[in-house]
Amino acid sequence: MRKEYPFFKLMVYTGDNKAKSRSKWFHLKHIRINHPRNGYEKEYETGKAWCAGQPMKDIHISSFDGLKLHASYLPANDHKRIVLLSHGYRGSGFGDFANTARFLHENGCDLLFIDQRCCGKSEGKYITFGAKEQMDILRWIRVLCDINRDHLPIYLYGESMGASAVIMASGHRLPESVRGLICDCGFSSMKQQFKDIASEWFHIPRISLLLLATDLFCRLFAGFKMSDADTRTALLSSALPILFFHGSEDTYVKMSNSVYNHKICRSEKELVIVNGARHLCSPYADEKLYRDKLISFFDSNDR
Repeated sequence: MRKEYPFFKLMVYTGDNKAKSRSKWFHLKHIRINHPRNGYEKEYETGKAWCAGQPMKDIHISSFDGLKLHASYLPANDHKRIVLLSHGYRGSGFGDFANTARFLHENGCDLLFIDQRCCGKSEGKYITFGAKEQMDILRWIRVLCDINRDHLPIYLYGESMGASAVIMASGHRLPESVRGLICDCGFSSMKQQFKDIASEWFHIPRISLLLLATDLFCRLFAGFKMSDADTRTALLSSALPILFFHGSEDTYVKMSNSVYNHKICRSEKELVIVNGARHLCSPYADEKLYRDKLISFFDSNDR
């Protein structure tokens, strides 16, 4: 167990120093290669700066397990819909949606940038890969319903782990105002993602033993099971339309995850593979295709 604990600590436990934990993670080779700063730094930083410069309203809620969670809300002029933005693992809304947020806002979208537990201004010590984040998203949906006085359609838009979390959330009973999901580079399950990372990033032997030990640590310390973080149940039961995106050159979350998610999804669906794009780089690699697909998805489901 002593050899397996460091993997759990790296992947799940953030501790009290979230900034230090996030910095350590972003120094890993696979993260640097896949990050939008690698090839799109100007566009990425410009988008982040635009987000940071907007007059957003801070919203706080409590999670089901007593954490204080934070989000930033940005209404649009002549709004047509509301989009909940669910960022990825150790990420941020302003970063993960840097090249998309302004486009959405200028096309009639009120935006809710949520800080996932353990990230930004939200509390938490353990990242649960959607197991608990899906419950947080359900609470944020309630907030949106309360402020949605014009009865606008609501969309759940997730990147990476945030995409998997919104899929898991869609397996619960949602208000009729929630019209669809947009899922970019989501994984199919925590277990599969850990298998890929352990074997291809760290070349760890005895992966089955590693996963058993990690699951035990998750149960003992973080209060969830790895099997709780799985998209399958939701994809087999949810009736919401889903627009999937994935980059063909993603070595962070394999493209096969979205191919699998799309295959088993029983609702209306579309999978857009962006050739040459790395993880979360599809909006940069083929901006026109990406944005055209977003607008088409909204147009089809707003009414």
